[in-house]
Amino acid sequence: MLCQTHTVPKPSQGFAVIDFETTGLAPEYHHRVIEIAVVHVDPHGAIEGTWQTLVNPMRDLGPTHIHGVRGADARQAPLFEQVAAQFVELLAGRVLVAHNASFEARFLRAELARIDAASPVANDHALCTMRLAREFLPGAGRSLADCCAAYDIELVNAHEAAVDAFATAELLARYLDDNPGHPLWKQYESHAARHLWPTLSAPPARAPWHPRSHDTDAPNARSFLGTTMALLPAVDIDPRANPSQQDYLALLDEALADGFLSLSEADALHDMAAALGIDAFTRERLHQRYFDDLVTVAWADGILTDDEIADIAQVALLLDIPDKAVTDALNEPARKTEPAPRQPDHVGKHSGSAETDVIQLAPGDLVVLTGEMPEPRSYYEDKLAAAGLVPWTAVTKKVKLVVAADPDSLSGKARKAHDYGIPIVGIDHLLGLL
Repeated sequence: MLCQTHTVPKPSQGFAVIDFETTGLAPEYHHRVIEIAVVHVDPHGAIEGTWQTLVNPMRDLGPTHIHGVRGADARQAPLFEQVAAQFVELLAGRVLVAHNASFEARFLRAELARIDAASPVANDHALCTMRLAREFLPGAGRSLADCCAAYDIELVNAHEAAVDAFATAELLARYLDDNPGHPLWKQYESHAARHLWPTLSAPPARAPWHPRSHDTDAPNARSFLGTTMALLPAVDIDPRANPSQQDYLALLDEALADGFLSLSEADALHDMAAALGIDAFTRERLHQRYFDDLVTVAWADGILTDDEIADIAQVALLLDIPDKAVTDALNEPARKTEPAPRQPDHVGKHSGSAETDVIQLAPGDLVVLTGEMPEPRSYYEDKLAAAGLVPWTAVTKKVKLVVAADPDSLSGKARKAHDYGIPIVGIDHLLGLL
């Protein structure tokens, strides 16, 4: 046992963004944290520092093909109790932030409980960038990768705690920049100021933090399911409904990423649904919606490969989707002919190319700029504002046009624009439109 007192509450010093890699979905099923990352962000969104370590869970490592932690590294890593004192010090006095924050909050409570300490952070007192995406990135998916793509935030080697935590910190910074006066920031600062964190005495065998080795690692090739799940849209939930439905779907992403659902994972999902207040009928409806979204993304290129068909059938089996729904999903969707939408009155139209002839913009439309441009970004933003248009920072379904230094760019913003069917034009085309 580690002796403990409690820190005196103090005003929030900013944010502590955390990410865990774990052996499984649920601490209630004896799953453990195997990697910790912390990123400090000041109240204005500037990143102040980063920390990371592997943790020896004293058990098997779970899905190593997903998180990539090697047994050789884990054996050399400290136990949680050997890093807990410094870890808690890094969290005290700051707003706790994570993507799908209820997951991290649950594992944090469980790991501290193992050393007879208590976490003061309830699930709804941890700021969740996934839930915030519904407001800041309407139309974006729930995955960290999809939210980051909307802002062109780089996310390479996802499922490494340090990478995910840093990307989440950058995502938080964009939210803060988009709306620095949002009342949520003060609300969560108030929560953080009241949190009584335990002061842990370091054990005699205190060990230094041990980051993962990349000596022989290469980015893992992503499976169809892993790639597709990163693109799944957030489910439109009635604001009066239980917001934890998104948390459950995020757990489902994790559980199904390898195309296999173990009995313990199935039991954990069932128990988690109950703990989140999701009844059997709602859970069945969420499973059907999840399957439908997966199929929609798979059909986006107009074909299904044999591997995609096999994976869709496997997910259907794991989620108890009716056979008829599976058969319908595997048949090519009927092509519907719909009347062209009415075009709004436009600000201007350039007649110099066929591409820009069909682009019409109305006052108040959102326009996103991306890439290195010949003039400072403010030059183009001023021109947009003078035309009654709104320069915007993220690609969401509400955006009408993306302007790229290279219209063939492979940037995250360009990919999101393609996903949403938003036109992408070059600088010259923009100036012609204006």
